[in-house]
Amino acid sequence: MSPNTDYLLSCLERLLAIPSPSGFTDQVVHFVGEELARLNIPFELTRRGAIRATVAGRQRSPDRALVAHLDTLGAQVKRLKDNGRLEVVPVGHWNARFAEGCRASLFAGKRRYRGSLLPLKASGHTFGNANDSQEASWQNLELRVDVPGGDRQALVNAGIHIGDFIAIDPQTEVDRESGFINSRHLDDKAGVAVLLTVAKALVEDQVALPVDLHLLFTITEEVGSGASSVLHQDVAEMVSIDNGTTAPGQNSSEYGVTVAMADQTGPFDYHLTHHLLQLCQAHGIAHQRDIFRFYRSDSASAIEAGNDLRTALVCFGIDASHYYERIHLDALCCLTQLLWHYALSEPLFADDNKLLTQRPDFPHMP
Repeated sequence: MSPNTDYLLSCLERLLAIPSPSGFTDQVVHFVGEELARLNIPFELTRRGAIRATVAGRQRSPDRALVAHLDTLGAQVKRLKDNGRLEVVPVGHWNARFAEGCRASLFAGKRRYRGSLLPLKASGHTFGNANDSQEASWQNLELRVDVPGGDRQALVNAGIHIGDFIAIDPQTEVDRESGFINSRHLDDKAGVAVLLTVAKALVEDQVALPVDLHLLFTITEEVGSGASSVLHQDVAEMVSIDNGTTAPGQNSSEYGVTVAMADQTGPFDYHLTHHLLQLCQAHGIAHQRDIFRFYRSDSASAIEAGNDLRTALVCFGIDASHYYERIHLDALCCLTQLLWHYALSEPLFADDNKLLTQRPDFPHMP
């Protein structure tokens, strides 16, 4: 299986250009819906916009799912200030240090304003060394919105309200020669691009899948609820696609596939995780294993919502996660290959199509 890198990168760049902080995801949902319709893949939407698409297999159950999330980090207006600037609060979990200096878009009703996130003491010419000693916190940040007037009334006149969404510019750079991709929000739009590339290949090559494969696109992963409400109850296996942190003390890499063995919520399913590792070995896909201590994914929210299914997490290595991130095309290609082979593989256990089973049919560990 040779990934269509032109489609993958085109899809990624278009996704990154669409603002989609958690709670403000309708437009990116429409984009993915249009792509699925173009590929003739049937799908349906939850009330809030999570997508559940299906590529039919020879049998319906025990079916499986691949999931990536469309939502990103962002911010909201907390208060209109007398100096004509805006106090903000984060959407999702990210450090205020990573927000300082960002250019951003503010969505106020049908208007879109531009602005910059700045520390309260931004001018070295005014505050001297005090701007170096100021603590990085959301209370010490404000959005300098590009609206004439310079006072609170100017903001009111512009139609800006508490709760308006703020989307951070991605600042995307794709170097096709080196393979490096730098941008904000690669978590998890790179995973979405991989999932769409897999879907396109499965449809165009007209491969026969052993069981139904559901493609899930969630919209609230960054705020914790993720795949809690988009699953069919008969899904037996679910593989999440997300980022793996390439940082000191971690074993993730910007190359190959990173297979997560556990995150802060505990170990992933033993059998499904080792099935993915075996597929990597059988098909010569570069890979490594890792465990994440300060990390959760769509898999965690699915389990916590009461779904009884096997979960796993496969990752593209990402440097400086939740900041100005960097990944490599090699990891995206390897992920695409792995998910292709996973979709074509037989279900782990035929009895997984049952909600409850008898002890003789329950699997053993080696």
